[in-house]
Amino acid sequence: MVEVTVTPQSSLADRPVQIRVRGLSPSQLVTLRAWLKDEQGECFQSRAFFRADGAGEVDPGIHAALGGSYSGVWPMGLLWFLQPDTLFRRLVKRDVAGSPFRVRLEVFDGLCLGTDPREQPLGSCEAERWYVGPGVQRVPIREGRVRGALFLPPGPGPFPGVIDLFGGAGGLIEFRAGLLASRGFAVLALAFFAYDDLPRVLAQLDLEYFEEAAELLLQHPKVRGPGLGVVGVSKGAEVALAMATFLPQVVATVWINGTAFLHGNPLVYKELRIPPIPYYTERVQFTEVGAMDNSAVFADPRDPAYRSSAIPVEKIRGKVLFVVGEADRSFNSKLFAELALARMPPESGRILSYPGAGHLIEPPGSPLCSNSSIRGTPRPVAWGGELQPHARAQEHSWQEILQFLELHLGSVSVKL
Repeated sequence: MVEVTVTPQSSLADRPVQIRVRGLSPSQLVTLRAWLKDEQGECFQSRAFFRADGAGEVDPGIHAALGGSYSGVWPMGLLWFLQPDTLFRRLVKRDVAGSPFRVRLEVFDGLCLGTDPREQPLGSCEAERWYVGPGVQRVPIREGRVRGALFLPPGPGPFPGVIDLFGGAGGLIEFRAGLLASRGFAVLALAFFAYDDLPRVLAQLDLEYFEEAAELLLQHPKVRGPGLGVVGVSKGAEVALAMATFLPQVVATVWINGTAFLHGNPLVYKELRIPPIPYYTERVQFTEVGAMDNSAVFADPRDPAYRSSAIPVEKIRGKVLFVVGEADRSFNSKLFAELALARMPPESGRILSYPGAGHLIEPPGSPLCSNSSIRGTPRPVAWGGELQPHARAQEHSWQEILQFLELHLGSVSVKL
């Protein structure tokens, strides 16, 4: 009787699990396959080939995968290296609080290269991967101009507050906020365009909107002030750096693969207007799979002509953690991080730079997405990244981000 187990069977998506197969013949060649369907019914899967040990067991935590979606010893490889059956799909949990991703794990005799439904597994099980822990509450936010979702850990609090921002696709993405709330932070997943009654396209960055969101979060009875954190990726990182520069409420900023200059849209704040560097879209290049490589669309920010578009980071009073993927094909995020750090007050920032990591550095439960379709672009976009270095970068940077936020916002009382 072949048995496949995942321990724990139900877990947070950023937490490790142990996968084990028992009941095989010694040295038996097998295929382990993991697969799930997202909320649109799209299938993501991975597979790895193993030889059972002398006891007829396979444990990816100690046994090396011989081939397949990855090779070598990767305890979480079957989950970290999931890839879509359909090109250009990105695995994103939308209904964060309502349901988990249900991952099916199966073991087949010998090499199983395809997905023939007639091939029956020797054994299987199902694992639940949640983006909120037990007791985390999701509260829709529609107050004043602010639109988003607030995630509150269980208990009376007060909890350190964090605003969570994503990028140029707009809408509201909540999975990182749910995971941060499960670590003890009160997190506002904040939309800033293409959601609810917000503008459909991003014409300008109105910093007063983000100031209103910061004040709203700090006024919540379960949020501990006086300062808060901001986490942003891509366009959201650009916004996060501007918030750190102009808003005294922001004391800890996590900037993930962003810029340090305004691009495409001006920033307005009271009487201030920072003009943008234009996108040079005629420089876009198409990759071998037909995605748009936008790295050349961004002009060299060191050109003196663009000095007025720089975010004046020398005014930052809090701390900034720059997270950089050196294989980012969206833009040269390492250069932007270095330029910002050079102008900031001493000891106010540091850079975590990861060779081989792409643009979309996310919590460690997220498989690498190197190309995907996004709202508002005529073709899919190339994000870059190599499977194994990117996975390591996500695991390491997530722990660094959690420690950084706790260090500068105060300890968290709840860790689920």
